[in-house]
Amino acid sequence: MRYLAIFMTALTVLLTGCATTIRSDVTVFHDWPAQQHDKSYVFVAPPAEEDTLEYRSYQNLVRAELAKHGFGEASGPNSAKLRVTMRFGTVDVPERVLQATDPFWYGPGYWPGRYGYRYGAWPGYGRFGYSPFWGGPMEVEESVRHKFERELRVTINENTGKKLYDVTVHSTSGKRATPQVMPAMVASAFADFPGRSGVPRQVEIQVQ
Repeated sequence: MRYLAIFMTALTVLLTGCATTIRSDVTVFHDWPAQQHDKSYVFVAPPAEEDTLEYRSYQNLVRAELAKHGFGEASGPNSAKLRVTMRFGTVDVPERVLQATDPFWYGPGYWPGRYGYRYGAWPGYGRFGYSPFWGGPMEVEESVRHKFERELRVTINENTGKKLYDVTVHSTSGKRATPQVMPAMVASAFADFPGRSGVPRQVEIQVQ
């Protein structure tokens, strides 16, 4: 039993270490009624070019969040009190990164000096730039780092056209795959629903 307990503890730590925190900037504007008894809704169909399998996957995430807050999907537009729309987008923002390296710098250590041993870096001379210890040239490596800026917008209107809820979620991360981030963004869109109107806030959600 003792070994089992140790194993389970180690497994828990390992699984916790795999979790990633997704930070999203969330802004909500709403005119939500204090007593909204009828929460039947339908999704407004997106333009044909946006009606992809990916879109429908994220639509299911919104559907699940709405269910948590007592909304029910109607069989058709004529029997629905509310209309829900969803839009999302991803922009790849490449950043040029320069990093100086000295091919002959072996790291800090003790080396003989005029008055005994001194602590510092071994002498190094590269080709582009200068060594911080010796004034010699250094190499500069260039790379490209990608940041992905994502936006999710969900609106809820009455079937009469009256606007009730409008939330925009922004998230920036180095994760290339949008499906890894979207569950946290959708959850952030409905955190503390309906929330405070017109007050930007940051929401943190952990995903595996």
